[in-house]
Amino acid sequence: MSAGATYKTDGFLSFELAEWATNLRYEDLSAEAIAAAKRFWFDSLGCAMGGSQQKDFKIALDHCKQMGGAETCDVFVDGFKTNPSDAAFLNSLMIRAMDYNDIYWKQDPSHPSDIICGPLAIVQMLGGSGKDVILGTIIAYEMEMRLCESGFPGVREYGWHHATLTGFAAPIACGAVLGLTKDELVQAIGISASRTGSFGAVTAGKLTNMKNTVDPMATRAGVESALLAKRGYSGPEHMFDGKEGLSHVFGHEWKFEIMTDDLPKSPGDHYRILDCGMKSFPIEALSHAPLTAMMKIVQEHSINADDVTEIKVEVVARAADILGDPHKYRPTSKETADHSLPYSLAVGLVDGMVTPLQFKQERIDDQGLIPVMDMVKVVPNEEFEKLFPEFQPSQVTITLKDGSSHVQRVDVPKGDPRDPMTEEEISVKFHALGEGIIPKAQRETIREIAMDLENQATLDTFFATMRA
Repeated sequence: MSAGATYKTDGFLSFELAEWATNLRYEDLSAEAIAAAKRFWFDSLGCAMGGSQQKDFKIALDHCKQMGGAETCDVFVDGFKTNPSDAAFLNSLMIRAMDYNDIYWKQDPSHPSDIICGPLAIVQMLGGSGKDVILGTIIAYEMEMRLCESGFPGVREYGWHHATLTGFAAPIACGAVLGLTKDELVQAIGISASRTGSFGAVTAGKLTNMKNTVDPMATRAGVESALLAKRGYSGPEHMFDGKEGLSHVFGHEWKFEIMTDDLPKSPGDHYRILDCGMKSFPIEALSHAPLTAMMKIVQEHSINADDVTEIKVEVVARAADILGDPHKYRPTSKETADHSLPYSLAVGLVDGMVTPLQFKQERIDDQGLIPVMDMVKVVPNEEFEKLFPEFQPSQVTITLKDGSSHVQRVDVPKGDPRDPMTEEEISVKFHALGEGIIPKAQRETIREIAMDLENQATLDTFFATMRA
């Protein structure tokens, strides 16, 4: 805790956010925000199909099955029925497992779709509708994205993971669709945020299954905390801005007015969900721009890996730190490989593409990629720091054996709201992830339901169709 850190003693932020969330109704949402929520669900359901085949998800599913189920909520693909907390955790982990879902990066990074299976589970438990799911989804995005903008610097710069912030956002989305009162929702925030601080170690150095698991665990905490608050359980009301709360503990500048200024309350207002991006590659967010730049060079100049002597990558300092540390040059697992800039560039250069196939264990274990990874030189560019996070500038220089070189700079990766993925581009990703898991005709039905979510009176068809 920083010396001289200040905190409030009354008028806590939790009350203002709880009042907004409990008063927001589906009719208050903009048509653009509703359309965006449906696109993110379409994208997330594709990620869930792919994630259902990942080892970490399978371990977690087997564990929850052994602990016992309940006839309350459904788990995607498998169809296992369980309680809302475990359903939210498993479905969220399924979406997260391939690190292929959405991305928002300001002072802190985040993946708001890690949260949306929390309100989904609550809505299913209550027998609610697609409109209720959309409402919870938009609240989740609004809160998570504003949290990512509020700390200067973000908690990641202090060595903490953004799941710390999800512990604040998830109970707000879950509590809103559960129908909590303002005071109950304040308690839910306190219960959840009290126990969801996550160390940045999960994305530093050698990565483990926990890299993709801490955020789904924070979402589960949001569900459980909302349910406990409904029964009268209490939690600290000052978790944002009171003594030993978020701002007091971190001690740096928190602009909490970002959390409250212009909160959307009508169809004419701007909703943050419109500012979130999607991933066109199944890799860590800051890898997208350099990979896009390298692939442009490779495709435009028909470059073969055998002709290359060096791949110089200039990125912002945090990208160099996260994606280019020594462990990333010798990945042994998918978790490390998809956070390794040397691996992503090497396999992209050799294979001519970066898809989930490039993160199969047998591909990661291919010793032939080691010399290519060693050609990758990741260096921070101080000039790029001035442009981040509004832009994600990356410059790649490929030097060939004949002494020639090619340079490409990319500031906005594909999938950014300024270069968004179309529904058809999402569809290509969706079907690639679902191939061999759910039949194509059934996948088309899933797409239709996702893009017509507001007209689903119940979630019965939604879950039945998402079952393999």
